[in-house]
Amino acid sequence: MNSQDAFYLEVGDGHTIWVETRGSPNGVPALFLHGGPGSGCNPSQHALFDPAIHYAIFVDQRGAGRSLPHGERQANTTAHLIDDIEAVRSRLGIDSWLLVGG
Repeated sequence: MNSQDAFYLEVGDGHTIWVETRGSPNGVPALFLHGGPGSGCNPSQHALFDPAIHYAIFVDQRGAGRSLPHGERQANTTAHLIDDIEAVRSRLGIDSWLLVGG
């Protein structure tokens, strides 16, 4: 069964990130990180993953896309990004995943 879900995740420092999942939670987990700056994920990137095989996770990084506050650069570093994706991984109960970048 293929599914999709989207939610906001508070990650601290006044930031809330947008997370979208597509495909079966039993599929191969794959985290997609968009390019930047500020672009966010878009629906055309869903085509990178086969929902019958992958459990694709799309994250709009701090200050980007649908994440809040938009355009915020305070507390927005590589270390924060790593903490944020670990928070997503933990929230979704994923032990390991593929990493795909745009």
